Amino acid sequence: MTGGQAVVRALVAHGVDTVFGIPGTHNLEIYRHLAEAGVRHVSARHEQGAAYAADGYARVSGQPGVCVVTSGPATLNAAAAVGQAYSDSVPVLLISPGLPLRHPGRGNGFLHEMKDQSAAMGAIAAYSVRVTSVAEIPAVVAEAFAFFRAGRPRPVHLEVPVDVLAEVGEAEVGVPVVVPRVRAEPAALARLVEVLGVARRPGVLVGGGAKGAAGLVRELAERVGAPVVSTANGKGVLGEGHPLSLGAGVHLPGVAEFVRDCDVLLVLGSELAPSDFWVEPLAQPGCLVRVDVDPGQLRVNATPEVEVVGDVGAVLVELLPRLADRPGDGVARAAWWRGRLRAQGRAEGARWLWLLEVLGEFLGDGVLGADSAMACYYGALTNLPIQRPGGFLYPTGFGTLGYGLPAAIGAAVASPGVRTAALLGDGGVMFTVAELATAAQLGLALPVLVVDNAGYGEIKAEMVARADPVHAVDLPSPDFAALGRALGCHGVRVTGAAELRVELARAFEADRPTVLHLPEEPLPEEPKSAQG
Repeated sequence: MTGGQAVVRALVAHGVDTVFGIPGTHNLEIYRHLAEAGVRHVSARHEQGAAYAADGYARVSGQPGVCVVTSGPATLNAAAAVGQAYSDSVPVLLISPGLPLRHPGRGNGFLHEMKDQSAAMGAIAAYSVRVTSVAEIPAVVAEAFAFFRAGRPRPVHLEVPVDVLAEVGEAEVGVPVVVPRVRAEPAALARLVEVLGVARRPGVLVGGGAKGAAGLVRELAERVGAPVVSTANGKGVLGEGHPLSLGAGVHLPGVAEFVRDCDVLLVLGSELAPSDFWVEPLAQPGCLVRVDVDPGQLRVNATPEVEVVGDVGAVLVELLPRLADRPGDGVARAAWWRGRLRAQGRAEGARWLWLLEVLGEFLGDGVLGADSAMACYYGALTNLPIQRPGGFLYPTGFGTLGYGLPAAIGAAVASPGVRTAALLGDGGVMFTVAELATAAQLGLALPVLVVDNAGYGEIKAEMVARADPVHAVDLPSPDFAALGRALGCHGVRVTGAAELRVELARAFEADRPTVLHLPEEPLPEEPKSAQG
């Protein structure tokens, strides 16, 4: 088989049926074999959008997202999305061609030539591999999928030289390697059972590492009566309608108070990052317990009294049978803290509550692709209820702009029939606005809410706070509704909650995406004329 055929067959062997990308001169040998292998290809309009879509697909499906681009500038275009996937521990496999094996080391002006593409991506992804033969390809793909499942999943880059893609050689495409989940050491598990057994005011903090164990997290919380608070990536692990859920937003002052009130705080799959807590680090509970599949993470940002290395799901499977039911006053305690946190979240997100309350009515058990926008991190993070793990797609840590729209596309591809929407700012949407054409081509019933504050509102506020000259942040907004229509979508301008309710009802049933151009705050309604 050719190298391109080996790539496709190896992907299929690992259950891949969908890839995102853009064809180019150097990767056509891969594209040649996708259709015959039954692999669906989703054509993005920019490689960054393709890789963000693969990220959103992975977060919602629980399976690695695959992105195929061409060499040089295309690979670099995808780099920001790879960096975001690394920050959020998302399994994305980026595949791109590379310079020929016998390319002169000092360069000769070859098309898309880079000095060292694999080294560049290796500095961003978990690792990058440049193969040198057709025979290596299936093994390297198998290694990537084993890596995704063996521990903390992070993106991987595979580079196949253009001459190897076209070369014919022998390759053994075997069955996927079965990788067991990392289990806790018996002594650590026994200590965890002991600590939880005597807890009187337990609490749980969940991060993205708990997304695959949502049912087990719920069972644990109910068994010991522990209120559950989540980071942005853990939002929805315990559905936010559950009586033990405190919602998301660990930066709120009330969360620090809650943590200090806990005699035991169990942290499941979170790096406790400064980008989650914003300013202050995690407050000190009576006893801090951390469970994480990454042993190197257990003492970063906070040092626990009890540390358990293991996959959150595997640890909870072993833990739960050893715990007695002691729900106590957990529901009443959670209700008190939830009221306190809800008041703080609503105060912080007051400017956007009018649209979030309407969106929440329609989204239900759906998925939101959120951007690094004020309406998302001040608004939706704490004020939009999410009921499913992976239901809030948000670019934490790396904090890229332009993530929300393509991530929502990937999510919609991964879960047809599940309501999906995108929430963006007028600044961030321009980074990947071309992906509206991708969503239109797919015929997705995807509401795309663009909240317009006429520029980079957060940066403007920071300039004002610093008493700096305010410049380079005020941007004239295009007519986003018209722009959406030009790219094949429906597009409407919405000025208030009543209009939004009508338009969202239409958008979720439409034959294509709908761009909803919104002000940050609703415009006053015109008085109705007198009847008589």
